[in-house]
Amino acid sequence: MQLWGWGPSRLGCTGKDCSLRIDRNIAYLALEIGIDERLPTYAGGLGILAGDTLRAGADLGLPMVAATLLYRDGYFAQRIGADKLQQEPDEQWSPESVLRPMTPRIGVPVDGRMVMLRAFRYDAVGVGGHVVPVYFLDSDLPENDEAARGLTRRLYAGDPDHRIRQETLLGVGGPRMLRAIGHDAHVSHERGARLSGAAGGDFDACLAAGGGGGGSGAGLERDVLEAVRRQFSFTTHTPIPAGHDRFPVERVRAIFGDHPALHRADLYSDDGGYTLNTSRLALNLSGFANAVAQRHGEVTRDMFPGYRIRAITNGVHAATWTGPHLAGLFDEHLPEWRRRNADLRLAQRIPAESLRHAHVRAKREMLDAIREGTGRALDPDVFTIVFARRMTDYKRPGLIFTRLERLRQIARDAGRMQIVFAGKAHPHDHRGKEIIQQIHEAAGALGDEVPVVFIPGYEISLARKLTAGADLWLNNPRPPLEASGTSGMKAAPTVCRASRRWTAGGRRGCVEGVTGWAIGVLSDDCRSGPVHELDARHTDSLYQKLEGAVLPTYYKDRARWTEIMRSSIAINGSYFTTERMMREYALGAYV
Repeated sequence: MQLWGWGPSRLGCTGKDCSLRIDRNIAYLALEIGIDERLPTYAGGLGILAGDTLRAGADLGLPMVAATLLYRDGYFAQRIGADKLQQEPDEQWSPESVLRPMTPRIGVPVDGRMVMLRAFRYDAVGVGGHVVPVYFLDSDLPENDEAARGLTRRLYAGDPDHRIRQETLLGVGGPRMLRAIGHDAHVSHERGARLSGAAGGDFDACLAAGGGGGGSGAGLERDVLEAVRRQFSFTTHTPIPAGHDRFPVERVRAIFGDHPALHRADLYSDDGGYTLNTSRLALNLSGFANAVAQRHGEVTRDMFPGYRIRAITNGVHAATWTGPHLAGLFDEHLPEWRRRNADLRLAQRIPAESLRHAHVRAKREMLDAIREGTGRALDPDVFTIVFARRMTDYKRPGLIFTRLERLRQIARDAGRMQIVFAGKAHPHDHRGKEIIQQIHEAAGALGDEVPVVFIPGYEISLARKLTAGADLWLNNPRPPLEASGTSGMKAAPTVCRASRRWTAGGRRGCVEGVTGWAIGVLSDDCRSGPVHELDARHTDSLYQKLEGAVLPTYYKDRARWTEIMRSSIAINGSYFTTERMMREYALGAYV
């Protein structure tokens, strides 16, 4: 969940970087924020996007402030057992050793009793020194009962009732804590609909404006709804119906409270009022709604007909995900790129030989990290494919292993290759866990013919090395089930290539043979026919691209390979950034 708020704003150029100027604080709330490898308070791409967004806000000098929950047990520290199945021990970390404790205590009503919260502070510092404070809310206090103390202990743990409680703590407690600390902000932009949307982005303000919340819904009159919509924007992150939270309304009332919005089934329900669809509620309470890519916008408008849903493509924080060796080249040849990511379009200034040497150094560092993490030594002279992201079925991690003998033949005829995997399966995703086991089985079957390694414990510092050191970044989800593909965007400002399906990043960023290679065709859609037939076509396409284009270019035409790397930096690396994304939100959602 990601929420925003803003007061009256104006946009203008201040200083040589033409920064955005907004007069009042923007409040940003997210169930997970991945902003520092020392803070295991994120599960994957959505949390990393939250961290990148805050970094971009700091770079732009925006008056932002953020809140999330403090997970003392983290998400989980992935281990692989002897049976090659994922194990999920708690993360071991000390918030007190990394974060600064804050004095205020606030209360949030949950299950009819008051749950007390404290906060710890982390500072996201921008390239110009501007600070965006991030507050981590903690219920592990002696004044709370044991059940309440455990509400903020672990990310995405427990049943739907536990999820409602966590969302209540953040959606209600976040704004209250920010005000208690002294930040003047209204929570108004929700990225990924959550229960707190029932409060119109600010539970206290909406409740006060709407009355007590009884009766038939008179507490939410037209003028109140319009006032909420003027302050509230909504961004959806998932094209998968199951990704949109749905809660029984009676459980929401019992845990969250009898809010006025819960008496308006027309605002939240598509089944006569029995179930609260958080995305539908957010769409009805927002004055601005958007998806996170053009294709994702098309899919979302099909899912929610009748709503005006725009598209603002996601991005990544370029300075964070560019490896140190390439960043040094950028500093030398494109000195303002950290402030103005669009300067990466001038990558032609960088000498080809310097690009090649930077990538060689990054690749060696990646292989050193793999050896340290797995004990497996890979060959730096062999073409290295990386697939690193959440392990789940629609992302198709094992697509490349569909026909092992065909893969062996390609390695013999077109050029040697080795494949690196990393990523966690959600604790409740049994299919994702099976996929990890199947990757290990394929690795055993391929042996030294096509070396395959799986690195457990995927996190920020490892991701930086993988995105910087890969020769090819493999991204092949079933279209159109991936909203934007930020994992591939992380590789864009590096010197590795992406072979990808037509996801958001692929559709706007893949110029065939210039910035990478696409698998399949633009019209492919897993909803329009048998999935196994689509997977078979994409397997053939992947093998054909590897055999006929990717490997021959890498081994036989290094000059062209370097130009492809340069084009990816100039075209993709300059566009798929959170700096550009935040400017679009400011110009589109906040004016």
